Amino acid sequence: MLKVAMIGKWHVHAEGYANDFNTQPDSKVVCVWADDRARGSAWAEKLQVPFYENLDVMFAKENFDAVCVCTATSQHKEVYLKAAQAHKHIFTEKVMCLSVDDCDEAIKAIQENKVVFTISFPHRSLGCNLFIKRTIEEGALGDITLMRVRICHDGALKGWLPEYWFDPKTTGGGAMMDLGAHPMYLSAWMLGKPKSVTSSFKYLTGKKVDDDALCVIEFENGARALVETSLIAPYNPQIMEIYGTKGVILCHDGKLRMRTTETGDWIEPQIPQSLPSPLRQFTDSVLYGKPVLYGCNEARQLTLMMQRAYLAEASGKNEQM
Repeated sequence: MLKVAMIGKWHVHAEGYANDFNTQPDSKVVCVWADDRARGSAWAEKLQVPFYENLDVMFAKENFDAVCVCTATSQHKEVYLKAAQAHKHIFTEKVMCLSVDDCDEAIKAIQENKVVFTISFPHRSLGCNLFIKRTIEEGALGDITLMRVRICHDGALKGWLPEYWFDPKTTGGGAMMDLGAHPMYLSAWMLGKPKSVTSSFKYLTGKKVDDDALCVIEFENGARALVETSLIAPYNPQIMEIYGTKGVILCHDGKLRMRTTETGDWIEPQIPQSLPSPLRQFTDSVLYGKPVLYGCNEARQLTLMMQRAYLAEASGKNEQM
């Protein structure tokens, strides 16, 4: 049985993760820490587990195997270091840290203490994206010229995101930093090593962080990715479009259409089964030794891309990776 400590209820996915750990037959939440006493104690009472205000006391007193990190992004490095030094495995929300230097410090501790680290990259588990990745690798689309990924919602427009979501000191950014992480890590997974990035961000709701954003990422193989995200976009489908010298794949809300020089006509390919969720993969890695698919290297790369994307926005220039 994997015993999990929930670290923070800052992230909007925290409740879902706790429910998932408690629903699995081989894991359970055993305690909660949060820097907001009212929020954390109410959550712990709901989960019927102890609540701790002091993280060090929790690590010293409670018997658990892993942490689920849902704190503000600015707190990630501190929590990773404490968890690794206590030999607790780590499941975390994205992004890993606010800087690559912080990632490197955390990774050193994680590797030295031989703990499992998994970052939540759920879109890499989806069957439609697994098909696109495989098709690119098989060369059916030829050389990839452009990948467009758009993932949006209306959380800033409709007010269902908490107000602290828009504090640049704790978040490091807005729409691109959070929701834009998904199209960003998908682009690197599918296209390889990123080379440079140009950014254009908007602040249409008057928040201190971006609420509508896009990046153009150049890759070493010559491909480009147009990464789009927004917190002010109702009714937007999730869009993935891949254009190559031999064909194209269009994916809207998980529905695929493909046309290549070989097939001639548009076809609707069979979508493979999705992989287990990142949380389930983490549990399998810790308990049963299964491979980690979204680990330190993938997490560090996302932070690097984000860091450069925000530098590009601030400078108005193309930033090298």
